[in-house]
Amino acid sequence: MDNCIFCKIIAGEIPSKKLYEDEEVLAFWDIAPQSPVHFLVIPKKHIARPADVTEADDALIGKLIRIGSQLAKEHNTDDGFRIIFNNGAKAGQEVFHIHLHIIGGRDKPWAL
Repeated sequence: MDNCIFCKIIAGEIPSKKLYEDEEVLAFWDIAPQSPVHFLVIPKKHIARPADVTEADDALIGKLIRIGSQLAKEHNTDDGFRIIFNNGAKAGQEVFHIHLHIIGGRDKPWAL
């Protein structure tokens, strides 16, 4: 997608502080963190919202969660972190490229 900021990050047109990358997934630190540990995990395939996920995307979405959890553990937050998907502007989605937030590194990471 031409105007998608995450597609531009994937393409290397916009820099990011990468945590993980393979042929399907990219993880990077959030630019406006809500907690000491706050990063995003995105698929390289452009899917606008969680509501747009199809059965063909099941394995990819599972991989996002697995990679996010693995990275949370590597950053010593596996005892308490949030996984957040926002769907649509009314739910707070600002970038329309599916992504999950991993938020942790403090007690009660849900109390943003």
